[in-house]
Amino acid sequence: MGEAIKNRYEFVVLFDVENGNPNGDPDSGNMPRIDPESGLGLVTDVCLKRKIRNYVETVKEDAKGYKIYIKEDVPLNRSDREACESLGITETEDKKVTEALKKLKKSDKDVDIKLRDYMCDNFYDIRTFGAVMTTFVKASLNCGQVRGPVQLGFARSIDPIVSQEVTITRVATEKDAENKSTEMGRKNIVPYGLYRVEGYISANLARKVTGFSEEDLDLLWEAIINMFENDHSAARGKMAVRELIVFKHSKELGDCPAYKLFDAVELRKKEEIEYPRKYQDYTVQIHEEMIPDSVEMKRMI
Repeated sequence: MGEAIKNRYEFVVLFDVENGNPNGDPDSGNMPRIDPESGLGLVTDVCLKRKIRNYVETVKEDAKGYKIYIKEDVPLNRSDREACESLGITETEDKKVTEALKKLKKSDKDVDIKLRDYMCDNFYDIRTFGAVMTTFVKASLNCGQVRGPVQLGFARSIDPIVSQEVTITRVATEKDAENKSTEMGRKNIVPYGLYRVEGYISANLARKVTGFSEEDLDLLWEAIINMFENDHSAARGKMAVRELIVFKHSKELGDCPAYKLFDAVELRKKEEIEYPRKYQDYTVQIHEEMIPDSVEMKRMI
């Protein structure tokens, strides 16, 4: 991996959905997530990180240094054991691995750092977002929890959204095929919603903890811009990233509070529009006079 980044960053991402469900809530019958007080739509940070992970996995195909730790259908302890094997621990049972790590800790005080560095060097998402590695937590090692330099908040829609339940027909199951050929089903959609999510990148954590590099940063921007392009499905409808606005500070700890930069990005629905149905129904204005001279602003799309 290259040298860790030297500048703090903040960024704003705008993405929209048309006739789809951007993030279903399993506690509400998979309906789109909504803030019950304001009616604004929500998309969790976990959902967005999944899209970024999927893109990196698709592009890099488990190339050295770009494996993905949190993958579908892959137990986390299986990846943890890779790091253990690099230190000579070949046990396969979790209990025995934990005992071996505790024993190794007594003879090698740097085992925490070695394990953390191995995981950060080999897994892109740990280097980026951090992780809780259960195998090492059970062994009471300090490397079990890695705090990543890149953090995302929840995405929130600009205007309240309306969740519509659409009735569809589908082929009946074998059990019901004798009585009917089709049966009724339902899917939830948002006719249109424009969402905004804000993110933070700490150069300090990149240098001290994970080694998140300039090459990793370029891949992150690429993944954010394209995170919906290889993830289309009937349930999600038409989703696209519309804006990626990046703020680059002149130093590691930054030049101003993040909220001042976020406040400089203003989104408004056009006055003549009552029910927005496309991105062009909004205006995006960046108040450059609110951005300090030492902070560089760049629109990546």
